[in-house]
Amino acid sequence: MSSVAYGDASQKMDYVFKVVLIGDSAVGKSQLLARYARNDFSLDSKSTIGVEFQARTLLIQGKSVKAQIWDTAGQERYRAVTSAYYRGAVGAMLVYDISRRQTFDHIPRWLEELRGHADKNIVIILIGNKSDLEDQRAVPTEDAKEFAEKEGLFFLETSALEARNVEDAFLTVLTEIFNIVNKNNLVAEEEQGNGNAPPPAGKQILVPGPGQIIPPKRSMCCYS
Repeated sequence: MSSVAYGDASQKMDYVFKVVLIGDSAVGKSQLLARYARNDFSLDSKSTIGVEFQARTLLIQGKSVKAQIWDTAGQERYRAVTSAYYRGAVGAMLVYDISRRQTFDHIPRWLEELRGHADKNIVIILIGNKSDLEDQRAVPTEDAKEFAEKEGLFFLETSALEARNVEDAFLTVLTEIFNIVNKNNLVAEEEQGNGNAPPPAGKQILVPGPGQIIPPKRSMCCYS
């Protein structure tokens, strides 16, 4: 299990990981980001116009990681704008609202768009947000879990309002990215030791190499 702590924003970064939040409007993407980045929640949150960006630094296995979290607008008219922001992303959070079935039914379309624009090995987690609205639930946990297993996604239910599983959701993605990058670096070092050319230096945002991600055998589900 990875050793994770939170770092000083002024310290030198070993890695910068870009993660995008996508899904329909009003599913709580901005609230998840605010809760993770600032431990903040506002009942008066308005729809995101275009794209918002926030960052948080943390330590994973002694390495400094900056998570750049991009909050992409869910409204249809902004989808042409947000498509450009998938490029360079190494992680993605597909978010739906457990109390609004339509937002879950749109997830396959969002996933298709994501896979059409992002690196094919991007780490993806399916997020059922607003788990505090259990009495209004319209999406059974088993439906989402089954979809996540079929598509090879991680899965978690969260509540930005109650700060439930928000940290775990982001850390699942970031730690998986870190592990993949670490593995790629070890492979590169072995190849260099065998006399092959070293990889180019100086890149901050590291995209996983082909074939490195093994989809989880079962999705990660926690909703209590």
